Amino acid sequence: MIWNEHAECMNREQLVRLQSERLHSMINRLYYNVPFYRKKFQEQGIGADDIQSIDQLKYLPLTTKQDLRDNYPFGLFSVPQQEIIRLHASSGTTGKPTVGGYTRHDLEIWSEVVARSLYAAGVDHNDVVHVSYGYGLFTGGLGIHQGAQKIGATVIPASGGNTKKQLQIMHDFGSTVLACTPSYALYLADTMKEIGMDPSELKLRRGIFGAEPWTEEMRKEIENKLHLKALDIYGLTEIIGPGVAMECEHQNGLHVFEDHFIPEILDPQTLQPVPYGEIGELVFTTITKEGMPLLRYRTRDLTSMTIETCSCGRTTARLHKFMGRTDDMLIIRGVNVFPSQVESVLLEMSETEPHYQLIVDRMNNLDVLEILVEVNETFFSDEIRQLEALTHKIKANIESTLGISAKIKLVEPKTIERSEGKAKRVIDKRPH
Repeated sequence: MIWNEHAECMNREQLVRLQSERLHSMINRLYYNVPFYRKKFQEQGIGADDIQSIDQLKYLPLTTKQDLRDNYPFGLFSVPQQEIIRLHASSGTTGKPTVGGYTRHDLEIWSEVVARSLYAAGVDHNDVVHVSYGYGLFTGGLGIHQGAQKIGATVIPASGGNTKKQLQIMHDFGSTVLACTPSYALYLADTMKEIGMDPSELKLRRGIFGAEPWTEEMRKEIENKLHLKALDIYGLTEIIGPGVAMECEHQNGLHVFEDHFIPEILDPQTLQPVPYGEIGELVFTTITKEGMPLLRYRTRDLTSMTIETCSCGRTTARLHKFMGRTDDMLIIRGVNVFPSQVESVLLEMSETEPHYQLIVDRMNNLDVLEILVEVNETFFSDEIRQLEALTHKIKANIESTLGISAKIKLVEPKTIERSEGKAKRVIDKRPH
């Protein structure tokens, strides 16, 4: 199903022409309305009308999260305050929150791209969408909510927490679509097992999961445990929220809604564009937002991109599954390590659960990595020999994947704290 065939299936020549017109208009707004960008343009000798094509995008300055913090809270808004009708913000766990301001036009765009996302996932007006993303300053809950309303679906604004109650509501209200983080989807599955609820008692058929990186192995685990088709949605507060990109039912990459957001993949070290198919840092330019348009925003998310037409008929660029973030990447004894690599190894083994935690410390000037791994309930036993064999097996598989040694500590089922939002995978105790 395609919500907006004209926008999602136009040929690339038409798309580039549209993007160039919108980029030119956006640069004008930034130049005249946002002192931060005007200063940057003037430093580089760029005038308001100098940018006529997206081919010139690579010559324009990048925007970072630090730039947003330096202009906190409203320094990057490009319209008068009275035109902003809603504010959202990130959690700000590593500093000041990053703020997003939306005009009425911005909220209409957001609803539109989430509507496209839901249709791409096979969700329509006959569905009952259970939203377990948090509501409030976080964009997840309200973002999915307004898109589901736009396509005419029934929305259950459950938000996070109170898991057993959520399962009861899903059962009693006949929810057909679940929207939450993938780690919370697994937590729901664990809770169902704990209370003796069979997945077949629910009507769930689609899962819209995002807000944290997750692997193909975790997708299979969720699909198996919840009896639904799991699809990946991408977004971030700085750009607009969920709905920047979304998988279709072919599950072969996330379609970027390029008539609103221009994606680039850059080498994170040189900041130069990399060829299609190569992994790099995802950078977005918002070309239709009014409240807080951003130019070449560094998302820190690592992925690759293709512009080949999808089997679904959409012609938009597709992002391959995210492998992590440049700031999630751990450098341990000179080796780059991503939590998703550990997750892939564990989910390929039947003896373990997809719940783990990496603890990094420094002893005698040497980085040490310990990985806590939950053992499957059916496998867990008091037989030391059996557990030792499993420890050695995990250690060999992890070391083969990561290329460094790691201490493996098996823990009992349900030992690692579950998250109702984004899972906490890493504890880094090293002095910085």
